[in-house]
Parts: sequence; C-alpha cells; structure tokens
Amino acid sequence: MFDSRNLLSGKRKYLCGLILLSFISVICAAFSMIGSDDFNIARREVLLRKVGDELLLQSGDITSRVLPVKKIAENEYQIRFENELTFQPDSLVNTTRRLLAKDPLAYDYVVNVLNCGNASVAYGFAISGSKKDDIVACKGRKQPRACYMINIKFKPAGINTAKNGYLLGSLPFLAFVGFVLLRSVKPRSVLPKGQFTTLLTIGSVLFDAQKRQLIINKKTIDLTGTETRLLLIFAMSPNQTIERSRLQKEIWEDEGVIVGRSLDMFISKLRKKLEPDPNINIVVIRGKGYKLEVSA
Repeated sequence: MFDSRNLLSGKRKYLCGLILLSFISVICAAFSMIGSDDFNIARREVLLRKVGDELLLQSGDITSRVLPVKKIAENEYQIRFENELTFQPDSLVNTTRRLLAKDPLAYDYVVNVLNCGNASVAYGFAISGSKKDDIVACKGRKQPRACYMINIKFKPAGINTAKNGYLLGSLPFLAFVGFVLLRSVKPRSVLPKGQFTTLLTIGSVLFDAQKRQLIINKKTIDLTGTETRLLLIFAMSPNQTIERSRLQKEIWEDEGVIVGRSLDMFISKLRKKLEPDPNINIVVIRGKGYKLEVSA
C-alpha cells in the first residue's frame, strides 16, 4: 500500500509538473511572439505590392497604381490594379518566387490570377519549399491585356514553424524549471523520436506526390501522373468545392486539348483507389464541380 501511494503521488507530481510546464511554455511563446506577427505581415504586404509593381513595369505601364493589397482570408491576400495589364507567366512566376523568398514565413503558397469580371482563373501555379514539388504550367503563353486580380494563398504551417522557433528559444529556461519540479520523479520518455516526412495525410491515407503513391493500411497503390496532379489539387483544398473548369484547365490545358469525359474518368479511378478508407470520398457538386470530402 505504501509503495502504491508513493507511485500515485509521483504520478500526480509528474502530471502537475507537465501542466505547469505547458502553462509556462504558452506564456513564453506569447511574449516572444508579441509584435513579430504584425511586423512579418506588414513586410509581406510590402513584398506583395512590389510583385504588383514589377508586373506593371513588365507590362509597360509606368504610371498607373497598384491598389492597396487586400487580405481576403487568414492566410490569403489579393493584389489589385488600377488599369488593365498583360503579363508573361514566366515573369510572374520568377518575380513572385524571387520577392517572396525574402519572406521568412512564405514556404509554400498558391498563386491564382483571376479575371475581374467573373473571378475565373486565368493562370495559376504553386510554389513549394522544395523546388522539385513546384506546380508550374503554361509558362510560355503571354496573357492578353485585361483586368486581373492576383490571389496568393500561403500555407499556415509557415507561421506555425516560426512560432515553434520562438518556443524553442525558451527551452533552456523550461528545462531548468522542469528539473526543479520533477527531480523527485524519474522521467520517462513518452514520445519516440520521429522522422520528418514529406507525405501528405488525407484521413488515414498517406499521399506521396513525388513517388506517385497512396499508402493505405500499409498497402501501396500506384498513381498515374494525371491522377497524382488531380489528387494534389484536391489535397490542397480538402472539403472545399473545386470548379470543374479549374480542374480541366490546370490538368489538361498545357497539353493543348481538353476532353470533357477525361476528368470524369480520372475522378472515377481516384475514387476506386481511395475506397479502402470509407472516410474519404470525391463527390460531385452539381453545377459546380467536385469536392474531396474527408470525415473526421
């Protein structure tokens, strides 16, 4: 009985210590992050204005203005212009990549150029922290002069990584506090050391876009190049409706031919390959497009 009580007491001390450490971690991270997010966001908006400015200059426009950058979602911004312009996709990709390389939080982002009138996507590309995972098509096709808006959506993980960096700076202090609080309790390793992975997780499915593979219940399912590109678009926007026209444009336009039934065929093939996980399904949204539904 005495040993059991000591063990229970030790566990309680350990739990209380962990709770206190977590509380201190939150406080340290909060104080470390004061002002830093605001500064980085302000810097990002300046870089986005610079993207718009260089795009106007490349279009031969040296007089009209880049309108104020608009934040349209938590991690999404919109660049607007006073007048119509034309642009070369190669220059837009290179300019955006070069300028946003100066943003310490811009690891992964998606760029869509929209027509002002109907918000349809005139051109788009995705940049990844690993250059080999970039998605860039139709680079050599100059776009006609028109009214355009540029939406740039950043992956939230970039900001979370920065916060983790600030938190790591407080670890020496936390280690000292932990030693003082837990010196009477033998520490135990509760989490094994993990390895960094580039796999995308969709429900219980692991999606390796580089190897063109799905891993479901430890079984590997191979994908074609088109299936991989299609699933990557869905994986970047789970539980969101994606227009049929956008899928056709991004997957087949670079090949010069768009076949209406081709999309349905590849959607059907993807559905079959995702069937082992009942919580994942690609559904039709009538009159709009498709949605990758991922249940909790």
